[in-house]
Amino acid sequence: MRFASKIGLLLALLLPAALPLRAQSTFVTSKDAESTISAESLERDVAFLADSLCGGRATATRGQVEASAYIARRFRSLGLLPLTEGYFSSFVAEGKYGRNIIGLLPSSDHPASDRYIIITAHYDNLGTLGDRLYPGADSNASGVAAMLGIATMFRAMRDAGRTYNRHILFVALDAKQLSMAGANALWAQIAAGSLRDPRTGRPITRRDVSLLVNLDILGSTLSPIHDGRGDYLLSLGNRHADLLTRTNRNYNLYLDLGFDYYGSAGFTDMFLRKVSDQRIFLENGLYSVMFTSGITLSTNREADRADTLDYGILLKRTWLIFHWTERVIQIL
Repeated sequence: MRFASKIGLLLALLLPAALPLRAQSTFVTSKDAESTISAESLERDVAFLADSLCGGRATATRGQVEASAYIARRFRSLGLLPLTEGYFSSFVAEGKYGRNIIGLLPSSDHPASDRYIIITAHYDNLGTLGDRLYPGADSNASGVAAMLGIATMFRAMRDAGRTYNRHILFVALDAKQLSMAGANALWAQIAAGSLRDPRTGRPITRRDVSLLVNLDILGSTLSPIHDGRGDYLLSLGNRHADLLTRTNRNYNLYLDLGFDYYGSAGFTDMFLRKVSDQRIFLENGLYSVMFTSGITLSTNREADRADTLDYGILLKRTWLIFHWTERVIQIL
């Protein structure tokens, strides 16, 4: 073994594993960031949110409070900056109190611009109806887990010294089941200028936001694009489809990609513009992309449990969305 290799191995053994990436190397790539999450870490997040403790996460229930507190703790552990007290942004929907959870990851300690992208995933579900629990593992604990994984990787890149030309708002949305009230509440804050950067106090307005990425149902392999290919991903509304295709290949992920909803123009329009949280942002002219693995026979049923998902495939999907997002924000 060469002397330099021996020194490198010795240093690797001596350096504490918990040190941030910046302390370990100044030559960290986005591929290296993949190692900061795993199938097991995604499964832990899904398992908690889909547990009976969270009771199906219906808005304004005890289970929703448990779920929101868990997500806020995860935001805090990642060092995301709260825009409001405890990360919570409350609103009223159909007489019920909901709360979005919002955290900011600045592009760097000294940002060059005040431009933002938003990554969202709704965390509410149907709850418990009578004695029937609707765990909502795929819908949408899987999307929340992917969002937390993406936040983890972006945080690792920032700790390694990488800067971007956009700040990232991570938002766990409440009340999708109540006419997408959480997404509407978030948009209302942006439109009114009441959503403020916690570092500067400056309002985050519509003209400051260049992209919304919505993650909604990401953990199943039950609705493949092509038979026998459970390793797939749908991306709707994507103006940078070629970039996603190249990223998929360049990072050796090779997911089976689709850019419409199983070839149907009508269903593509419905899922993109009517039944998921990006709708309100599209209606107001914001470039919005939805990532999903599609509805299945388990969606909105008791069978949507944490043990039915494929976490290896969810991991690959999360990696690809991160890599695509990291690349696309540099050309927006």
